[in-house]
Amino acid sequence: MSAVNITDVTVLGNPAPFLNPLQFEISYECLVPLKDDLEWKLTYVGSAEDETYDQLLESALVGPVNVGKYRFVFEADPPDQAKIREEDIVGVTVILLTCSYVGQEFVRVGYYVNNDYDDEQLREEPPQKVLIDRLQRNILVDKPRVTKFPINFYPHNDDNGEQPQEYSTDTATGITHVEEQVSSPDHQSEVQLP
Repeated sequence: MSAVNITDVTVLGNPAPFLNPLQFEISYECLVPLKDDLEWKLTYVGSAEDETYDQLLESALVGPVNVGKYRFVFEADPPDQAKIREEDIVGVTVILLTCSYVGQEFVRVGYYVNNDYDDEQLREEPPQKVLIDRLQRNILVDKPRVTKFPINFYPHNDDNGEQPQEYSTDTATGITHVEEQVSSPDHQSEVQLP
């Protein structure tokens, strides 16, 4: 069973100008006390073809974490447009919100992002050089892709065995989880948030 479950992610201030910070209100629950911090990261995918254009926008350590429910606002600066190829600035890309425990990523929430001009005429006849201050960022919040990775939440124990993963449907949030036994550390499961 996972020691930490994300119960809700709300994108704040969306849509927004491209140059505005990104903000996410993250709610999660911890089912067992954790000695170490959770590491939350937000990554902007600068190019679908080349991950060298990916930008880590923010990283934050939260913890140690006791049993209970938590909520916080995770804020990140916008991507540095100078590090994105001109042809990849306007259009659809992805942002990834991840959480790790002792260097092991256990959940990834991916959102499609549409960057387009805030003016219909600019959308119909885009300028040759991107006008960054006229771009609007719209995070498509309706269908995030949630991927869960089984990890060992108890690395300080002598038991190197992996804990079985058990997911269920949370009727309060509508988050659907997959129930399964994990046989390989390379195994992952994907679920959709409503």
